[in-house]
Amino acid sequence: MKAIVYTQYGSPDVLRLKDVEKPTPRDDEVLIRVRATTVNRTDCATIRAKPFFMRMVTGLFKPKKQIPGTEFAGDIEAVGKGVSSLKIGDKVFGFDDQGAGSHAQYMTIKEDKVVIMPDKISYGQAAASSEGAHYAYNFINKVDLKAGQHVLVNGATGAIGSATVQLLKDFDVTITAVCATKNIELVKSLGANKVINYTKDDFTKDEQNYDFVFDMVGKSSFFKCKHILKPGGVYLSSDLGYMWQNLFLPLITPLLQPLISHKKAVFPTPTDIRGSLGLIKRLIEQNKFKAVIDREFPLEHIVEAYKYVEKGHKIGNVIITVEHNDKI
Repeated sequence: MKAIVYTQYGSPDVLRLKDVEKPTPRDDEVLIRVRATTVNRTDCATIRAKPFFMRMVTGLFKPKKQIPGTEFAGDIEAVGKGVSSLKIGDKVFGFDDQGAGSHAQYMTIKEDKVVIMPDKISYGQAAASSEGAHYAYNFINKVDLKAGQHVLVNGATGAIGSATVQLLKDFDVTITAVCATKNIELVKSLGANKVINYTKDDFTKDEQNYDFVFDMVGKSSFFKCKHILKPGGVYLSSDLGYMWQNLFLPLITPLLQPLISHKKAVFPTPTDIRGSLGLIKRLIEQNKFKAVIDREFPLEHIVEAYKYVEKGHKIGNVIITVEHNDKI
């Protein structure tokens, strides 16, 4: 089978398209014929092993898993003897932030990180529906959202941000989205009540105060956003921040409560991938969620896709299409 392989950390240029052996599923795994995958921020960070501590998981000196890729959609071709919820021929999608090896024609993965695709959805749409939505859901479930509250979403057009805006609609909150001029109509269509154009205005100087600031691109900070938070307001970021501050602020801000009007930072550690997948499947079936697609690349052009994503200007998701033929 064809697969994208990297044997050392570095820029997208370390990626190579190679012929490798087709994997065999273990007892609790399924073999998936991959039809579509994505390139996302997690993938880019993984091949570069940045931040450095990622190497504790991915491999200290070189990658343990040499086929990258976290999101996927495809068909089940084989199942392990311990698999009960899936069968051969099922159309599925899923995600594994520890590395699924989805940048290949075939991959194996544990049963609990896969769900059946909703009807009337393309493989590309399905593949793009998991990572961003998983992280978005893990922002939302870390706070106590109530009807009538005000939430600001910085970076509302990325995979995570566009998913967050859509998921927030179910909570009857007022959503302010931050994006560039060209994307204003897009974020309005996703559900934003108000849009701040960051090319013209600094959202941290907004006169509106917010119950929550969701920094989906990690380019701001608790200290920059503190004065636009209401008393008791919460700042969450998708990034570790300068000197990994967002890991430590959740421990520090509770100690400063009287000085900062009970405002705090929370780090949205993502958990329960299967729960996220189940939620997204239901929302898709209810026409309440649709992944935003920027562009598509064939597997053979994946280096170009990585370089595009690393520029930091993608809108929603970048899809990788995976072709097959009977000789492979």
